[in-house]
Amino acid sequence: MLPIEKRAAQRVALVIQYKGTHFHGWQRQKNAKRTVQAEIESVIASVLGRKPALVGAGRTDAGVHAAAQVAHFAAPIVIPAERWAIILNDRLGDDIVVRASTRVASDWHAQFSANWRRYRYTFYTSKYPNLFVQPYVWHYYRQRLDENLMLAALQPMMGYHNLLAFHRTGSDRTHSWVELQDVQCTRSGDFVRIELQAKGFLYGMVRLIMGLIVQVGERRLSPKEFTAIWQKRRRDLVKYSAPPQGLCLLRVGYSTFPFEQGAWVDTQPQFQLPSNFPLTTI
Repeated sequence: MLPIEKRAAQRVALVIQYKGTHFHGWQRQKNAKRTVQAEIESVIASVLGRKPALVGAGRTDAGVHAAAQVAHFAAPIVIPAERWAIILNDRLGDDIVVRASTRVASDWHAQFSANWRRYRYTFYTSKYPNLFVQPYVWHYYRQRLDENLMLAALQPMMGYHNLLAFHRTGSDRTHSWVELQDVQCTRSGDFVRIELQAKGFLYGMVRLIMGLIVQVGERRLSPKEFTAIWQKRRRDLVKYSAPPQGLCLLRVGYSTFPFEQGAWVDTQPQFQLPSNFPLTTI
């Protein structure tokens, strides 16, 4: 019998969740810091006896979470693709879980076949800290934030624009043009959620937008002033990046996607009070 590394191969796709708190981002690093990609590759290597190349749909920064990251790698057909989720979950730590795995066509690519990525940023505006939501929100207790003004400021970004003002230094991308496909800003009790969808995002873009949009929510910056900053490409006026724990890669979209919706749609729970929650003590 041929050794496992020489048997006929298949391309396996994964839907992955991770808590980014203790990771230095998705992408493997030369400095041996803990990353999601390196950790999963290490587990796959322990099964196959060789180091795989795990390709993700997008990179997340240190501390950023993912509800449905997508990745692919090559594996022998002798192991059914659907079993990889079980194999990996038996060996991974508590802060990564593979929700599903399946075989895909040899030309299907987690990164290049993607039509869009969607991110959610969550603010918690109560004056009281909450231990149970703290790892997944920016506790913005200074003011309640006006979600309607924030939405009004974000809506002009829809379409194809140069967003140099929200492009962090250190990126290897040669331009700052982004096509924003959808923008949402909603409130549920003390939680304000902003969702942005685009085919691709600039390095550090979402957290820089969040770091500036809070000034609109506080009424220190008008929606028109916010728009003028990015339209005039005033990177010098965008001084703060929002903390990473409030950001989550929500999901990735494809023209042909082999997973049922339950594996990758709306998999980040939303903290909220029910509408009939009693506000008085009995």
